[in-house]
Amino acid sequence: MASPYDTLEDRAFWRTGVVACDPHAVADLYRPKFPITKDTGIMTAGSCFAQHVHRTLKDRNWSVIDTESPTGMFSRAALNRFGYAMYSARYGNIYTVRQLLQLLREAYGDVTPANPVWTRDGRFFDAQRPNVEPDGLDSAELVLEARSSHLKAICAALTKADVFVFTLGLTEVWMHRDSGTVYPTAPGTIAGDFDASIYTFHNFTTSEILADLAAVREILQVINPQMKMLLTVSPVPLTATAAGGHVLAASTYSKAVLRAAAGEFSATHEDVDYFPSFEVITNPAARSSFFKDNLRSIEEVGVASAMRMFFAAHDPDGDTDAPPSAPPRDDDGDDDVICEEALIRARVP
Repeated sequence: MASPYDTLEDRAFWRTGVVACDPHAVADLYRPKFPITKDTGIMTAGSCFAQHVHRTLKDRNWSVIDTESPTGMFSRAALNRFGYAMYSARYGNIYTVRQLLQLLREAYGDVTPANPVWTRDGRFFDAQRPNVEPDGLDSAELVLEARSSHLKAICAALTKADVFVFTLGLTEVWMHRDSGTVYPTAPGTIAGDFDASIYTFHNFTTSEILADLAAVREILQVINPQMKMLLTVSPVPLTATAAGGHVLAASTYSKAVLRAAAGEFSATHEDVDYFPSFEVITNPAARSSFFKDNLRSIEEVGVASAMRMFFAAHDPDGDTDAPPSAPPRDDDGDDDVICEEALIRARVP
């Protein structure tokens, strides 16, 4: 008796597609919809894990756009400390699709975020990227001037982009009650003061994220009708949750929702693809070996495995091994990326 499974490829079965494969090089996991070459203008943005993508592509001398980093003999650690050389512009981590959509609309003058300047100890911070100036600036006016220049750099990057690579990181967000403005961190974590009458917590649903992705795509298509999108999902679990439940359940919800949204959106648009780095890192066959001891941060071997898959698909005639990365730079030794979310740890007694 014939079965519809009789003619399926090995990649369709758990035993041959996962158990029998080297977790460092899962065969045939990624089949790109469209080519990306070393000469393709790549714009990067997203959550902390997206820094790995940007850095590896840059080290490989691919055409990764960066319109804001200074030139000169600066170390990567020095640049990263002030938000440079992490992404295609100095926007820091963009954890939610809503935050990305808000930023694009702001860059083209369609929205103005509420409460744009936060303070701490007499210093002034950009509420939309509070970590790019670790010590803050001297005045609110300087913050707004810097943001104006930053928005111009974003527009410049977008005009050069052939592919927009975005890593979806979180579903949980803090927003301004009256305007709906979202922020990358909760007020009071890095700067600002939390007031429950002004700010509220929100946990995005799949349908909300799909709507935001559609709005982002519409903006990108206006800028360049030929622009493609490549979506990834961060495998990094939540540091903490404000949803009221256990952090493990909250993290599972967040990643499931993001993965479902990324999958559905890419399946319904020919100019949108999904890159399964999340699956590489979380593959059960790896037995958590791609995570560091804190069970959140990603080992370089995991990043290399994911990027090796990318290069094998898009540059099969080149060297598929990712170049060695810079050593970890965080003071606690857990991470080699800048991650505001991790700063929540400083608030935990």
